[in-house]
Amino acid sequence: ATGDYYKNTQTKTSAKENEFSGKNFLIKDALNTYEWKMEQETKMIGQNLCFKATTVIEVPVRSEFRFGRRNATEEKEDETKKAAAEEAPKMEQIIVTAWYALDIPVSHGPGDFWGLPGLILEVAYGDTNILCTKIVMNPKDKVEIKEPSKGKEVSQKEYDEIIAEKMKEMQERFRNERQKGGNTHIRMRG
Repeated sequence: ATGDYYKNTQTKTSAKENEFSGKNFLIKDALNTYEWKMEQETKMIGQNLCFKATTVIEVPVRSEFRFGRRNATEEKEDETKKAAAEEAPKMEQIIVTAWYALDIPVSHGPGDFWGLPGLILEVAYGDTNILCTKIVMNPKDKVEIKEPSKGKEVSQKEYDEIIAEKMKEMQERFRNERQKGGNTHIRMRG
């Protein structure tokens, strides 16, 4: 489960609590900076007039998994491809479209996105669309925002490496179980 995500645009840092495999991690990192291109388009989101901005980000290309029986040549090709993929994941560029409200002059936004002259209320990229549905301005009860502090402190890169290593271990274990053969039954509970 993913815990709190804290972003500080003054210090350009982020802190995120994550739990993986029964361990707590505190991922501390520098915020990504985006080169936003201001567009002419506007639209209303709720009561807010929003302006459009776009930027380009690089994301790893999703690997394609093929199911079903394969012959030896195909399996060899797959192994070669896999070895090459493990060296450096292939990256692709995708366009991010953000809609920000100038009348809320804070530089925040959902997820990692930030850096516009107004609050980002909607972000769309690839097949992801994040829309802000509720804004509470000047709440009566003061909300105290604390930076998360629980868990082993790691950077995003270190955390990604830990996850990749664990996944590899799990795949190895699964492969070994399969090679042993026998009567391995996997029961999935929905």
